[in-house]
Amino acid sequence: MTTRRRAAPDAATAEQVSLGRLDHYLGFRLRRLQNQLSKQFAAATALHGLRSGLFTALAIIEANPGISQNRLAREVGLDKSLVVLILDDLEKRGWAERRRSAADRRRHELGLTDEGQRMLNQLFESLDETEKGVFDRLSPDEIEQLHQLLDRAYSLWDDGAK
Repeated sequence: MTTRRRAAPDAATAEQVSLGRLDHYLGFRLRRLQNQLSKQFAAATALHGLRSGLFTALAIIEANPGISQNRLAREVGLDKSLVVLILDDLEKRGWAERRRSAADRRRHELGLTDEGQRMLNQLFESLDETEKGVFDRLSPDEIEQLHQLLDRAYSLWDDGAK
């Protein structure tokens, strides 16, 4: 019996792989896209040596000056102890600071430093470039609809049912 080896298909002629039953799972489809975007963003920001969660924490702190560590942990979906490590790293880099709350001395309020704001601006430029390819394939109305649909789906956990 003679075995014929097939040449590896190039990207232009490769057949689409069936997702099978995965085709019906939102989590799989979102994760697949997120993995690709994360890989590209990590490559674009590699020189900064970002560990997971730093960018997200910076962005949430910028949007919510004075946010508490506990609230930040809830928003990014991480254990409080991991958020403490992220905040330690942000402070060490000079990008964020913790201040005791004047209203509740047991609580820390978080804020960005000027250097943290500059870094966040650079990171958002990298993110814009990373996501450009996806947004080039969708109309502005489709992008808005996608955002609304994702927010509505997330509201399942956002209403305190966490």
